[in-house]
Amino acid sequence: MAITELFSTRQKKLRGEVSDVYQYDVIGTRLKTQIIHIVRDTLGEEYYYNTVGAKGCNEPSYGFYEYIHKTLCREYGLFTLKEYEDSNFKAVFDTFLTSTDVEFNLDVIELSFKVIDNGVRRNLNREHQHPDEAIRDLNYRFKAAGVGYQFESGEIIKIDSQFVHSEVVKPVLQLLGKEQMYSGANDEFLSAHEHYRHKKYKECLVDCLKSFESVMKAICDKRDWTYKNTDNAGRLINVCFTNNLIPSYMQSQFESLKQLLISGVPTIRNKKGGHGQGTNISEVSEHLASYILHLTATNLLFLSKCETDLG
Repeated sequence: MAITELFSTRQKKLRGEVSDVYQYDVIGTRLKTQIIHIVRDTLGEEYYYNTVGAKGCNEPSYGFYEYIHKTLCREYGLFTLKEYEDSNFKAVFDTFLTSTDVEFNLDVIELSFKVIDNGVRRNLNREHQHPDEAIRDLNYRFKAAGVGYQFESGEIIKIDSQFVHSEVVKPVLQLLGKEQMYSGANDEFLSAHEHYRHKKYKECLVDCLKSFESVMKAICDKRDWTYKNTDNAGRLINVCFTNNLIPSYMQSQFESLKQLLISGVPTIRNKKGGHGQGTNISEVSEHLASYILHLTATNLLFLSKCETDLG
């Protein structure tokens, strides 16, 4: 269903009551209800357990809701999310509505939209909402509610800035997901986002560097540039510069870039995330992890576009 911006919503924007600062600890009832509407508009209705998987049943939503419910039960070590409920849909989304556990709520949202993004896309039904429209609607609702999450590349990721996300992170995810040569880097960058969302900031830095190095190795492989598989980020950067990944007429302008690339992601990762911490426990702050995540995205986008420009 198309997004309708009501009069009251426009007035709140005019009065400055719509916050640009995201929060991550509460998913309110209004947002949850809006999400349930999106899921039901896209997956369809489900009625009773005794019809689930019934022979001759042509409604694919039965299987979708059963899969979501069983997957959540299996991963959480439960037999059911809600006793004495008469449908998979109600068991999942009644629990979703009443739960204050943000990670559980995000698990329900992510799993539901994985089903929409994959299962529904393979079984398009003109009576129901298209997966692309459903995902756009979800991300709009997150933003409108001031909740700092988005569904991108098949996962829920945490965002700090809508501008940085739309101008840097989203284009990188689209590029890495589309190009087979960057599949390893894509997995590592998504893993970095997953660690960031779960506040595992050291692991986030480690996967940022892995993704950074994987993009450079992919470029070297495509261009037949010689490097060793054990080369670290500094050596890989030197290989890329030696082979004019940056056009020669821009070399002087970007000499400082080389130092930034060498001293940016790799150095911070090495000092904070990549080696033994000895007797002093090393802490990585959220704002540092956020900075490195976005710095990595910027570097990945820049290097991949330089490779494309080589022709």
